[in-house]
Amino acid sequence: MNTTDVEALTSPAGRALLAELTGTAAEDPVALATRLRRAGHDPALAALATTQSRLRARAAAKFGPRAHDLLFTAAGAEQATRAVVAAEHARRFSAAGVRRVADLGCGVGADSLAFLDAGLDVLPVDADPVTAAVASHNLGVPVRCEDVTAGIVEELSTADGAWFDPARRTSGGRRVFDPEATSPPLSFVLATAARVPATGAKLAPGLPHDLVPAAAEAQWTSVDGEVVECALWCGPLARRGVSRSARVVRGAEVFDLDSVDLPGAAVGEVGGFLHEPDGAVIRAGLVGRVAADLDGRLVDETIAYVTTDSPARSPFARPFRVLDVAPFGLKTLKARLRAMDVGPLTVKKRGTAVDPDQLRRQLALKGSRPATIVLTRVRGRQSVLFVEPLTP
Repeated sequence: MNTTDVEALTSPAGRALLAELTGTAAEDPVALATRLRRAGHDPALAALATTQSRLRARAAAKFGPRAHDLLFTAAGAEQATRAVVAAEHARRFSAAGVRRVADLGCGVGADSLAFLDAGLDVLPVDADPVTAAVASHNLGVPVRCEDVTAGIVEELSTADGAWFDPARRTSGGRRVFDPEATSPPLSFVLATAARVPATGAKLAPGLPHDLVPAAAEAQWTSVDGEVVECALWCGPLARRGVSRSARVVRGAEVFDLDSVDLPGAAVGEVGGFLHEPDGAVIRAGLVGRVAADLDGRLVDETIAYVTTDSPARSPFARPFRVLDVAPFGLKTLKARLRAMDVGPLTVKKRGTAVDPDQLRRQLALKGSRPATIVLTRVRGRQSVLFVEPLTP
């Protein structure tokens, strides 16, 4: 897609065709193209609108019904911040008293939409002309098409806010993991924070803890079990005394956990219940906090599984009833599962090199009963736990 394509999609004919295509994303592409051609639509515009309709349908998981009024690039639909997460970004800036936010690397405008919804003024910037044109349509305000490192920060006052969403892929689409290899790099984000204190950034979930600056807060967020980001909050955006935190979004519910007064966690034998901490909790290094809240202990000092002797619940961990614990061995495991008439097998693992898919092939189970096993270390021993999920 190019800027001419964006102009075509936002023309009266393009808008009308997009409205006509609402709800057609599941139709056969060939049959749909044939129908549109027979109806007299321009083939090039029809192809653009059909692609856009599918991108809107895909983006609805992140934006809800609002997606059907927005434009997307393929990369933008994939990488845009979910609306529920962007709303938290906007809340941070509002709570800090910021009234104007520069969205530096705004993409298709997901975060800027949340800033506008929160009543903030927005300066959206993106270096890619097509993305900037798409964002301009989505936001209803001009988007500056510039390199965010080329002097824009100098235009901001200390009363403004700066928000970064560094590009984490190369031009060839390869994912970048080094924070200094993103565009812009983490060092530029931190340099901006020295000038504009209310600076935040959406970083990869794999951000090492030792890269979190003193007095800043790193917040890992998961949505329905998927860790989606590590947000770095600087200056007034960071909570005092909180260096690491986790936010767990499950459906319409949001739960927060922070590192204030973080306790250590004991290690002990497996009890009657096993708890699997959410990925955001693990990334934030807050498994010990969950163990303390559950009055539990770790099964191994290096493994993020918590065990308790009695039933306990936490929004930050998934609970299982432990049926048995045994040393791990392929032959004995195979014999036991076959004796249990197991067919469908859920394999969870931590601290082991066993590949679950390969294990299932090796077990070759033909039974009718489902089962769940956990492969992990228990106080240094490779073990298998036979468990069953507890209902919510």
